[in-house]
Amino acid sequence: MAISVRCLFRRSLLIGGLLVVGACGGGGGSADRQPAPVPPAPAPAPTTAELNASSLLAAQATFGMPYEGIEAMARTGNEPWLDAQFAMPVTRHTPIVNDLVTRRSAGEFSNFEQDIEFLIFFRRFGWWHNTITADDVLRQRVAFALSEIMVVSDNVDALIINPYALTNYYDMLLRNSFGNFRDLLTDVTLHPAMGIYLSHVNNRKSDAVNNTFPDENFAREVMQLFSIGLFELNIDGSLQTDGNGQPIPTYSNTEIREFAKMFTGLSYGGPGSSFGNQNPVFQAPMVMFDAFHEPGEKRLLNGLVVPAGQTGDQDIEAAIDNLFNHPNVGPFIGKQLIQRLVTSNPSPEYVERVARVFNGDVSGVRGDLQAVIRAVLLDVEASNPPTPANGGKLREPIVRYAAMIRQFNATSTDGFFFNTGYYVQNVLRQHPLSSPSVFNFFLPAHSPSGELSDASLVAPEFQITTSTTIANMTNVVDFAVNGGFVMDAPDPPFGTVTLDMSDYVAVAGDVDALLDRLNIVVLHGGLSDATRAAIRGVLVDIADLQFRAQTAIYLLLVSPDYAVQT
Repeated sequence: MAISVRCLFRRSLLIGGLLVVGACGGGGGSADRQPAPVPPAPAPAPTTAELNASSLLAAQATFGMPYEGIEAMARTGNEPWLDAQFAMPVTRHTPIVNDLVTRRSAGEFSNFEQDIEFLIFFRRFGWWHNTITADDVLRQRVAFALSEIMVVSDNVDALIINPYALTNYYDMLLRNSFGNFRDLLTDVTLHPAMGIYLSHVNNRKSDAVNNTFPDENFAREVMQLFSIGLFELNIDGSLQTDGNGQPIPTYSNTEIREFAKMFTGLSYGGPGSSFGNQNPVFQAPMVMFDAFHEPGEKRLLNGLVVPAGQTGDQDIEAAIDNLFNHPNVGPFIGKQLIQRLVTSNPSPEYVERVARVFNGDVSGVRGDLQAVIRAVLLDVEASNPPTPANGGKLREPIVRYAAMIRQFNATSTDGFFFNTGYYVQNVLRQHPLSSPSVFNFFLPAHSPSGELSDASLVAPEFQITTSTTIANMTNVVDFAVNGGFVMDAPDPPFGTVTLDMSDYVAVAGDVDALLDRLNIVVLHGGLSDATRAAIRGVLVDIADLQFRAQTAIYLLLVSPDYAVQT
């Protein structure tokens, strides 16, 4: 039987994604027809309060999100959004470097490679491209936070000249961001970039004849900075004190020397590896050579005695276990993650709640970073600080810069976001994996003199904030918003990157609507009446809608209201 025109039409509707009622084929009488179901009512648009709540989470958990992303998060719900982010695959940086190396070998960049070692840019190109384009935005942000705790830096020649050195290290942080802290600590310990940076690669056992002893650099910093800190802590992050009211050190020079012995015998992995090899292989962890590992008994933290006769790998496992199970790790690492993502001065109760999650008090799994990140971002104090003192943090320069690019839908003419970051680093004093020392760009306990110090509050990011960097930030924003200078890689041979402000130009005819939209995206509802009035007074005198939108964006991004994430 021939299929009727009506049947074909119905099939075409089905192909177009619309509801088809009735069957196609023979018969087709009225008795075969079913009543069309009533389509569900469209979900109500998110309220301004819901949009602001999602915008705040985006500010804490990502490098910035445009309005449409915030709206989608508000429709989905913040917790389901987190669940989806935790389930996303890792967007790695190494494939980008692989591609750039291949293109360089093919001569694609030959006109640009004149008097520079072009390879040093590749890991930076990869970082900026993924930070701006990757879908796993939470993982990318958490990895950056971890990179400021477990620091390596391109200030070391061997790490800057090889594009895989810090790229692979950052991929390792990405891989472990939602994993277990013990695995993260192990991978950091065995990564060749860390081995070079803190000099425990090719670290030999003691030699009594030549009066040489193991290098103690990594042994000191893995305790001080990467796991337990200098002093014994209560679970809420407060200091434990002795009978004289003095803080109790977590370790002494004795423990440093003992841990240094534990980390001897490591050298680069890869085919044909041997101890003492001076040719780094960054794509593989360091491996143990027992002939160069310190033998004998070692005494670690909290009275642990590591017996003689173990292999070097067994000793390292014992060292990692000793650090991982120390009661300081939960409050020490948990507080720093809160500081990097949410607020500089979390209450002791906030720290304790996160530390208990780290300890596995509910789940039974110690060190579950996914659970820790969830606890950090969904805690009541993340959205409702109990007092002004507990609320907010100064936004890091790099986070402000990256957020601007993501919030305003930057586009590139060739699809790739080439940025060396050297311009931003020079004027704002910060760039990922480029800190001046293992202590990062700023210390977690930094307290600028004046009102904050007098109130016993810390503000880590102020350590790199000066009158010069404040002025430079306004210039960086001006160049991007009004001048079209977003990335510092030259064009040609690289594509031009611009911000897309068309959505804001479209509503700029109504000054209040423009400010309302920007208040959601940029300030998650935190625009003060005074700042709004001042900016509005400027905007109403600007007739050109393009320039009005640009001016509004510029003034909000350089405002004190935006400089502090609250």
